[in-house]
Amino acid sequence: MVEAKPDGGSGPPDGAKMPSTIAHLPQQVREELTRRLRRTRRAFGEDDVQVVEAPLLKRAVGASALGNCMEWFDFGVYSYLAATIGKVFFPGASPAAQVISSFATFAAAFVVRPLGGLVFGPLGDRVGRQKVLATTMIMMALGTFSIGLIPSYATIGIAAPILLLLARMVQGFSTGGEYGGATTFVAEYSPDRRRGFLSSWLDFGTFVGYALGSALVTVLNLALTDAQMLHWGWRLPFLIAGPLGVIGLYMRLKLEESPAFQQQLDEHEKGLAQESAGSEFKTIVREHWRPLLVCMGLVLLYNVTNYMVTGYLPTYQTETLDRSSGFADVLVLIGMVWIVLLITFLGRLSDHVGRRPLYATGAAAMIVLAVPAFLLLKADGVWAPVAGVLLLSTLLACFAAPSAATLPALFPTAVRYAAMAIGFNFAVAAFGGTTPLVAEALVSITGDELMPAYYLMVAGAVGLVTVKFLPESAQVPLHGSQPMVGSRQEQRELITTSKDLYSFSKDRSGAV
Repeated sequence: MVEAKPDGGSGPPDGAKMPSTIAHLPQQVREELTRRLRRTRRAFGEDDVQVVEAPLLKRAVGASALGNCMEWFDFGVYSYLAATIGKVFFPGASPAAQVISSFATFAAAFVVRPLGGLVFGPLGDRVGRQKVLATTMIMMALGTFSIGLIPSYATIGIAAPILLLLARMVQGFSTGGEYGGATTFVAEYSPDRRRGFLSSWLDFGTFVGYALGSALVTVLNLALTDAQMLHWGWRLPFLIAGPLGVIGLYMRLKLEESPAFQQQLDEHEKGLAQESAGSEFKTIVREHWRPLLVCMGLVLLYNVTNYMVTGYLPTYQTETLDRSSGFADVLVLIGMVWIVLLITFLGRLSDHVGRRPLYATGAAAMIVLAVPAFLLLKADGVWAPVAGVLLLSTLLACFAAPSAATLPALFPTAVRYAAMAIGFNFAVAAFGGTTPLVAEALVSITGDELMPAYYLMVAGAVGLVTVKFLPESAQVPLHGSQPMVGSRQEQRELITTSKDLYSFSKDRSGAV
């Protein structure tokens, strides 16, 4: 038994005792369950607690992670091949202009991401997450596959970079519905106690995709001559997207709709789910602007770091530090593998210590360690650059691990997909996807090779401020969703806990 506090927050006055069944609950969970019990004026029954079947859960997590893996395999490949793509599609420009033009095309995909979010987000809230995610998967595969088929500038002239831009815009449009939908889908399938761990598998797929893209480009660079890479070798990674897309589409078509979407808690939210896209957008901006800003701040922190490491470091090594492409690719590959090893561990950690401490620690460390990390990257030899990339990769893992569980928890079920798509994609378009372009431009303009580190420090400062306004959501049921558990035993335990909490709250106040 734990002695309750007489402040009206954790326990009753007069030295009453808190039952052990609820004393172990994190404060944010206890407060949310109490709020729900006050609303229903009764303890939970079996119909009030959703049990997620293990096979469905594994399939949902696996299909979502595979989709993310395929999507970011392409984005990784494009980043690693930026210099080569610049030569193929912008041959008349100087080497620096080729890289900047290539990154400008890279960034163009992010310009249309908000449009994709505005289309797919409300659609996902009305017709379901699964249907939209199947659509974004096939669009992404087609856009990526088509890049591998585009003739070079030498063959068809100005039409080549135009077709490249169009293909990137198809990718960007589909991606606008992908991450927001995938995070929503996995979060809504995950038991509350394990949402951080299970959702982290989504970004596990992201970095596996990056790692596979990096590994493939590294192998091609080692196996082929520069002339072969320039002539046809660069196309191979993009052509692989076709078969991967078919596999991913098959897996997503086999999924069932998320439990939270199938059963929303009240008629008000069901009404919201039937709103038009324009009405839903207005509702989100008017009623959920605070969590929307928090979402955008966290996305900025995560994605500036993400695209600095995955999108810019390969080019930074080759073009700014004059290192070989093989060394640069291996260096980033090491970082990606390190993140893959860390991310689910950190996701599980966020279930126990909370999302806020993980974000705050990473953001503070970013401010302090960004410059030392880039000084290590610039140092001669092998081990110092490896240490630098491992340091940046560890910070990135601190932001990636909790994101897929944290961001969907900011919004209620009826608008979750759309709000995620809007907040995530606008922030990524403005700050994430432009990071390689801005970093390269800053280095070119100032001649200061530490400008990327200063950019990361600013992102860390924004993230640290954002965390102050982030509500803790570890182990808390999602807004507008029933409490989710992973077994009948957990269901019985939660029902017992709700009975004790209901009685305890009545004893405190005379009524719930």
